[in-house]
Amino acid sequence: MAKDTPQPETVDTEGAAPAADDAAPAADDANADVAQMSYEAARDELVDIVARLENGQVGLEDSMGLWQRGEVLAAHCAQWLDEAEAKLSE
Repeated sequence: MAKDTPQPETVDTEGAAPAADDAAPAADDANADVAQMSYEAARDELVDIVARLENGQVGLEDSMGLWQRGEVLAAHCAQWLDEAEAKLSE
């Protein structure tokens, strides 16, 4: 039987959704540098991204890219803070 419409590849053979890494590999590549950033560098870039998004002068496609980068930066900052809190609790 021929396929008329391409099927989405969002479900594996067991019916589970793919990992988040599978959803946007290009975004992961673009944000690979975040893992090496200090807390301060990530926070400063996140502040800049928020200001650019709030300014409203960025197009939709660029806004989506900035949003994705901001999500990665925010998660990185949260991880730094969680690790610092864990060290202080020891």
